[in-house]
Amino acid sequence: MELLLKYFPQISPRQIQQFSSLGRVYAEWNEKINVISRKDIGNLYQRHILHSLSIAKFISFRNGTKIMDLGSGGGFPGVPLAILFPEVRFHLVDSIAKKLKVVEEVKDATGLTNVFTFHSRAEEMDFQYDFVVSRAVAPLSDLMDWTKKKYLVKNLNKIPNGLICLKGGSVDEEIAQVQLREVQKMPVSDYFEGNFFADKYLIYARH
Repeated sequence: MELLLKYFPQISPRQIQQFSSLGRVYAEWNEKINVISRKDIGNLYQRHILHSLSIAKFISFRNGTKIMDLGSGGGFPGVPLAILFPEVRFHLVDSIAKKLKVVEEVKDATGLTNVFTFHSRAEEMDFQYDFVVSRAVAPLSDLMDWTKKKYLVKNLNKIPNGLICLKGGSVDEEIAQVQLREVQKMPVSDYFEGNFFADKYLIYARH
C-alpha cells in the first residue's frame, strides 16, 4: 500500500481497504485459477495494480463514464481503475469464463458495485462506451478493428472517446501499421519509478 499511496495519496480509507484486500484475494484465487504468473504474484501491486493505474495518470475519468475492459483476464486494468473511480461503470469482457470467476470473487471481497463481467468477445458486445481499455491483449490494429463501432459519439471527458491500451516493448511498428485520426504514446516511466516500467507504454488512439 505504501507504493500506491506514494502515487495516489488522495485515495479514501475505503479505497485503501479495497486495494489492501486485493493481495489476499488474488493470492488465494490464483492458486485455483492461474490469472497471474505464480512467480509474479509477489509483485502484484507494482506490476499489475500500479501498472493498471497508469491510465489514471493519463486521464481522470468523470463520473458517469462508461468503459469496456477488453480481454480483462483476472481484472486488469479494470478492477484497480474501478476502485479508484467508483462512479464510473466498467464492463470487464473476456472470452475465458474461468478468469471472470476470479473477477467475481474480487468484486465480492472488495464490495465493488461498478464492475460487470461479460463472457464474450469485444466485437460481439452490443454496448457502446466512452473508452475501451486493455492491457497486453493484442496488436493495436486488432484492438482498433474490434472496437471500431464501440464508442459513444458524445464526449464526456477532457479528451475524446477512444482506446487506451497498455503495452510493453517496441510499439512504434504497431502504431505505424494503423491509420488513425489521433494516436499518442506515453512512457509509463513518466508516471512511476522503477525498472519494470522502463519499457512500458500507454497508447491512446482513436479512429
